[in-house]
Amino acid sequence: MEADRRSILKVLSRALRLRCPACGRSSLIQRPFHIKHHCPSCRSLFKREEGFFVGAILANVITTEFVILVVCLVSLLVVGASYQTVLVGLFILALIFPLLFFHHSWSLWLAFDYLIESLPKYKEIDPR
Repeated sequence: MEADRRSILKVLSRALRLRCPACGRSSLIQRPFHIKHHCPSCRSLFKREEGFFVGAILANVITTEFVILVVCLVSLLVVGASYQTVLVGLFILALIFPLLFFHHSWSLWLAFDYLIESLPKYKEIDPR
């Protein structure tokens, strides 16, 4: 049980650092808003079939909505800001946060998939 918990924490740590969930040696990011096809170290496949990353999109949407809700409640109830000011701030947050969380949502989705069923390995096709 303790080994499983350490393993889950290790994979989540790798996901938060945008590293390969399997080995942790390589970055997932090729360039901004582009995920690598596979890990060059352990050959784990990151880009899968069409529709695989719908879960990453869902994670991004749900996290964005949660952050907006928390900021709204804190702004209105704790800070006491005006409703108009809060709406403007929430609109800006709703535009910026999903862009900033983009890579992390993909990384967390890959880590979740790795924990559930592992990642398939990339096999190069021989051109001959």
